[in-house]
Amino acid sequence: MATPAAPKCPAPMKATSNGVFQGDDPLDYALPLAIVQICLVLVLTRVLAYLLRPLRQPRVVAEIIGGILLGPSALGRSEKYLHTIFPPKSLTVLDTLANFGLLFFLFLVGLELDPKSLRRTGKNALCIALAGISFPFALGIGTSFALRATISQGVNQGPFLVFMGVALSITAFPVLARILAELKLLTTDVGRMAMSAAAVNDVAAWILLALAIALSGNGSSPLISLWVLLCGSGFVLLCIFIGPPIFKWMARRCTEGEPVDEIYVCATLAAVLAAGFVTDTIGIHALFGAFVLGVLVPKEGPFAGALVEKVEDLVSGLFLPLYFVSSGLKTNVATIQGAQSWGLLVLVIFTSCFGKIVGTIVVSLLCKMPIQEALTLGFLMNTKGLVELIVLNIGRDRGVLNDQTFAIMVLMALFTTFITTPIVISIYKPAKLAVTEYKHRTIERKDTSKQVRMLTCFYSTRNIPTLINLIEVSRGTAKKEGLRVYAMHLMELSERSSAILMVHKVKRNGLPFWNKGEVSDSNQVVVAFETFEHLSKVSIRPTTAISPMNSMHEDIITSAESKRVALIILPFHKHQRLDGHFDTTRTDLRHVNRRVLQQAPCSVGILVDRGLGGASHVSASNVDFTITILFFGGHDDREALAYGVRMAEHPGITLAVVRFVVDPEVAGGSVKLDMNQNSCPEAQPQDEVVISGLKQRISKDGSIKYEERTVKDAAETFEEIKSYNRCNLYLVGRMPEGQVVASLNKKSECPELGPIGNLLISPEFSTTASILVVQQYRSQLSQDALSSLEEGESSDGNVSN
Repeated sequence: MATPAAPKCPAPMKATSNGVFQGDDPLDYALPLAIVQICLVLVLTRVLAYLLRPLRQPRVVAEIIGGILLGPSALGRSEKYLHTIFPPKSLTVLDTLANFGLLFFLFLVGLELDPKSLRRTGKNALCIALAGISFPFALGIGTSFALRATISQGVNQGPFLVFMGVALSITAFPVLARILAELKLLTTDVGRMAMSAAAVNDVAAWILLALAIALSGNGSSPLISLWVLLCGSGFVLLCIFIGPPIFKWMARRCTEGEPVDEIYVCATLAAVLAAGFVTDTIGIHALFGAFVLGVLVPKEGPFAGALVEKVEDLVSGLFLPLYFVSSGLKTNVATIQGAQSWGLLVLVIFTSCFGKIVGTIVVSLLCKMPIQEALTLGFLMNTKGLVELIVLNIGRDRGVLNDQTFAIMVLMALFTTFITTPIVISIYKPAKLAVTEYKHRTIERKDTSKQVRMLTCFYSTRNIPTLINLIEVSRGTAKKEGLRVYAMHLMELSERSSAILMVHKVKRNGLPFWNKGEVSDSNQVVVAFETFEHLSKVSIRPTTAISPMNSMHEDIITSAESKRVALIILPFHKHQRLDGHFDTTRTDLRHVNRRVLQQAPCSVGILVDRGLGGASHVSASNVDFTITILFFGGHDDREALAYGVRMAEHPGITLAVVRFVVDPEVAGGSVKLDMNQNSCPEAQPQDEVVISGLKQRISKDGSIKYEERTVKDAAETFEEIKSYNRCNLYLVGRMPEGQVVASLNKKSECPELGPIGNLLISPEFSTTASILVVQQYRSQLSQDALSSLEEGESSDGNVSN
């Protein structure tokens, strides 16, 4: 009698095919199939992320859903699809690529955590973090008994208790940073508290997970688990003693503004792989080695940023989505059947939310936080994400979680992360909590002795020397401290998943931009403003706005209102080339400027930077600037004049006010008719009052000069303006009024600068002076001012289409 043939194992997949013309199916080979899988994953997750964008969901939600849809829960119900796109023999390659990406992603997560910041974590954040871990951990252990009695019978009790406790107590630090930035809460009190508590939670969760992995070993002897723990601890201690000196040596050799040497980046990435190999050999997991090295890399200087730039796009954009698919292929929602299973799902979700939210709220209230902030913090700390999936996948691979328990836990992670954003939006509105009523919204005011508050915005270090010199000349007399400046660094929130920039711009446990009690950050932006504040009598408060470009104006407007500023200064969206012509820096900066001009709660200035004072800060004693005001009349020109008069109080400033009046011979006809349509009838008497006051001041102050120029038409106006091209700064109104301006061409390429500003940046006008175009705050802007901005928006849209 013939013995039955043993089942044949599928042959291992070859890497590449010979092509369809040779009769090969590319999907039977590892590389072409991996390419198809990656492309499918990328397309599906990006489409889902786009669809979920109106709900302001983090990308991790789209990636989890995409993974579930590609698995047996949805598309995988088709056997033909599953065996064609994700055949069993391809899963080893898929898992290897996914874990390779995950290894480097966990290195990036480690880079986000600053051990120094953890040591400085305040008592409140520490208490909140501990409550947010211990309470849900205890409930997770309680839930595990219910699961073991029903759908998880026979599993090893010790590891199962720890895995359930860890899974319910985790807060996803990178996902939380993304949500806070999207909701513009990153620099608020509740946002900073959430980040500090989540950082502590993250470290605690990894320690508990290491314990869970050590306990879940296959060895029968408990000594094996003890050896794993001891070796893991020894590895961490070894890294702490050896790693930091080497990384600090590398960081010192990387200077700001220059590319980081490739050898340092390669050495670090090789060390990450080696650390992963060691921890995998010990029996913890390769991810732990990468995470530990990431934590030990110094966060100051360009080295950490260079590592993020080199690694992040490839890892989080290409390889990491594969991990969600790998997880989704193991998630079969169909295994959750019957009232008992769905009841357990509800129980797990309830205990997860209840433990995290209630534990955080109770301790927050004991720390005397307002109830609204405590409630918000509770929901923010309930955020799950990738780290949760890592825990669940390790538990499943170790045989601690079966298919049904795994599916329940994945749906719990998805649900808790999904509800965070809409609930936080509904219960916490910091903009509404802020007091928005204030009196001094303009530079022009009756009592000029009152303190002036300015919000100066910048995108890059290019604008900083000019901004500092502008602040220097704006401070007025050296005796009075009448100027407070908020320097806002505008940073775009991109699609990148790493939170390193967000975290380190608002780090130091709640003090934005820098902590005066600490050694100054190496960031040259901070150093520049900090040095200037020490040298001058100006109070400077640097802050950071991290936002998508399409809503950046909201951050600027909200900040200006909450800080009660009188003037917002924005950089022009173009920069000057060496030949004097202007190049567009970024088109979306222009849209930010226009929206601020339309909605600002105070006066606004657009700064065209041509290097006021050169490429460095000019000290107060060395200031010798000539500022020219081209005065035609109207609200904006009066605001520019008020600002210029304030600058003239500085001993190193000479102010030249040039008023243009129309020649009486042509002061009628068509020009007059045009002006009657566009100008404010009260403008002329108010202009005369202001000029009269200026003339009285000139009799006491020799640093101010006043001239009147009579002109007949636009050509003559242009020629007169050209004769004043030898100055350091022009101050002009955005929408001047009067008969002279009516003759100028109102249609211009950059309506945010107005007719005079556009004339000063035109190629025909030769000057090296910077330009500040000022728009005075009014409760309702003139129809002329609004329509010019709207026309500019529509013309931009036509060009782009």
